[in-house]
Amino acid sequence: MGIDIEAGGRVKKARRDSPRSENPYVRLLVKLYRFLARRTDAKFNKVVLRRLFMSRTNRPPISLSRVARYMKPYEGKTAVIVGKVLDDERLLDVPKLSVCALAVTETARARIEKSGGEVITFDQLALRSPTGENTMLLRGRKHQREVYRHFFGVAKNVKPYVRAKGRKFESARGRRASRGYKKKSA
Repeated sequence: MGIDIEAGGRVKKARRDSPRSENPYVRLLVKLYRFLARRTDAKFNKVVLRRLFMSRTNRPPISLSRVARYMKPYEGKTAVIVGKVLDDERLLDVPKLSVCALAVTETARARIEKSGGEVITFDQLALRSPTGENTMLLRGRKHQREVYRHFFGVAKNVKPYVRAKGRKFESARGRRASRGYKKKSA
């Protein structure tokens, strides 16, 4: 059996090599980090470039509390997030942070700056540390989205897509001991 080149052919690299986004800011960042990835030996620039190509699902947001927790042992370094930073009301006092992200919510930005920290953009980061020294690459939890609770292999107890949780819905074999058997959850 050969490869059917007609129907799609052979996918050598199943990842994006340019962003699907029409956002001009992202497009300019791609130009900048393409140059840096080519002209520097730093792997940091290649990783940032690859993440700039990613879809929104693959660039999950990260909360301010998580950034603060991850950055605790790396004081004085810049947290780099190719995605959005969200505020977390549960975090009472925000430590002094230096954050570089594609987007930061207004409240998160205000809290970071109030604590003496700073929020910079990727072009400012490129000028400050073109090879990514004194930085920490972070990203949000991809499997945090509700949809992953329904996927087998990702969730422990796979949640069925059900119209309702009532008596009449998905409560037959495997769900109750009185109906044949009850499946034990993993």
